[in-house]
Amino acid sequence: MKPKLSPQVTRRDFIVTTAALASLASSLTPPTSLNGAEEAKAKNGDRKPTLFQHACMTLPYSSFPFERALTGIKNAGYQHVAWGVKHREANGENVPVIAEDASPDVAKELAKRCRGMGLEPVMMFSTIYPEHARGLEVLTRRIQQAAAAGIGQVLTFGHTQGGNRAVWIERFKALGPIARDNNVTLVVKQHGGSTGTGEACAEIIREVNDAGIMVNYDAGNVMDYLDLDPIPDIKKCAAEIRSFCVKDHRNWPKDQDCGPGFGEIDHYRLLEPVAFTGLTIPLAYENIFAPLVPRPAKPEEIDALARRAREFLEAVIAGLQTG
Repeated sequence: MKPKLSPQVTRRDFIVTTAALASLASSLTPPTSLNGAEEAKAKNGDRKPTLFQHACMTLPYSSFPFERALTGIKNAGYQHVAWGVKHREANGENVPVIAEDASPDVAKELAKRCRGMGLEPVMMFSTIYPEHARGLEVLTRRIQQAAAAGIGQVLTFGHTQGGNRAVWIERFKALGPIARDNNVTLVVKQHGGSTGTGEACAEIIREVNDAGIMVNYDAGNVMDYLDLDPIPDIKKCAAEIRSFCVKDHRNWPKDQDCGPGFGEIDHYRLLEPVAFTGLTIPLAYENIFAPLVPRPAKPEEIDALARRAREFLEAVIAGLQTG
């Protein structure tokens, strides 16, 4: 049965009004519910999520042999590792993971040991400041060691009293091509002084303007050495970040570094600026310890903390990339 029209309403008016009402009703209809992946895609468009590599450093195990560090890291669920500095071996001596003057073949063999245990090495310490008198020489050798080992990044940082900006720029311009030729990236992290923020490090990297030299972000150091909130700082260097040294910090009830999630840094806000870069970014877990309590006396206790740290950041990243 056709509706009766008022004499004042023409058939054309009725059709136009009906179509308008239908369009309005459609716009008010709740959208079909999306799953997490679809919501993330709708929110982030075509941006590709960052592939974060969870790499425990051997550094938390420095009181134990290097071999025990690798075993613990693997048992804690990691697939990647970052070489620390020294380890107390069975004879009681503190032995460098790899000496400054070690040949590339030594680095290659060490990496082979890691891979034999199911751990891919992704980063190593340089153990020298860029402004050191032998800085250029040692950093060049470290790059060569990393290349032989198939390690993608060499980590360096400045003196806590501040670095010599002019020397940094001069040396980084020389090291950049060497790093690229060896498929290695030299990454610079914050360590107090004039290079204690990501913003300061990024300014130097931009002036050097070489893809072989980039930023490593250490939020704990920014908060520890300079007492600054790392959240605004990381936004000023996010484009230059190629890795992280994972470390949290508390100012209360004691001024102390600690493992992620134990401190005052909001890791959701910290990682959000780099959650969708399309890059592969190593997360090198440098400090995994609980604040206030004594450091573990048994390696099994360190294993548990290493696992907890990884699981915490895995949850954070899952929330950022799918929520």
